[in-house]
Amino acid sequence: MEKREALYSGKAKSVYTTDDPERFVLLFRDDTSAFDGEKKEQLARKGMVNNRFNAFVMEKLEEAGIPTHFEKLLSPVESLVKKLDMIPVECVVRNYSAGSLCRRLGVEEGLELTPPTFELFLKNDAMHDPMINESLAETFGWATADDLAQMKVLTYRVNEVLKRLFDDAGMLLVDYKLEFGRSNGQIVLGDEFSPDGCRIWDKETRKKMDKDRFRQGLGEVIEAYEEVGHRLGIQFD
Repeated sequence: MEKREALYSGKAKSVYTTDDPERFVLLFRDDTSAFDGEKKEQLARKGMVNNRFNAFVMEKLEEAGIPTHFEKLLSPVESLVKKLDMIPVECVVRNYSAGSLCRRLGVEEGLELTPPTFELFLKNDAMHDPMINESLAETFGWATADDLAQMKVLTYRVNEVLKRLFDDAGMLLVDYKLEFGRSNGQIVLGDEFSPDGCRIWDKETRKKMDKDRFRQGLGEVIEAYEEVGHRLGIQFD
């Protein structure tokens, strides 16, 4: 597989074309940002840790019958993925109250949410990823009713698999975001799943083990990511 031109560079990942028009190379960089890019830093090993973490989770989801764009690891910081027609809508599930939910609703952090909440956000950095609903997504052509229905079903299936996985390792999957795309008429999980895009707490102490350590200046960000990975059985270089 020949890596070719840079197609897109986001806050922490870059996408490259290959000699196969249906395959891309996903490069995980050490760049870290928060608050819509207001806080930026490079954290050593982050690209490698997130690449390995994402590969592990995507493989677990594939084993559970959830279609993903992940194909294989190419290097410590690169993965081969299927080309998707990405849908610009993020699906967010919350199992416990944290972050923007607490700020919006004035609820305390750490409440177990039964049933878990499901929210949609438009992927638009300039607009700070505003919260939307199914009606807006359909009206403005961001997703069809069928797309949204499939995305919701898959998001909750991901929750069933990963909540159990983290719980068995002594951790709480607090919340997370997912992105989906279309491939040959099928809705497929894209982007990544790593501590950058979810909240993870120790089940006993409620220690934060995710990107909130960077947002809140708690330190030991990558050390926490690696601890999560080790508990799940992930081997890092």
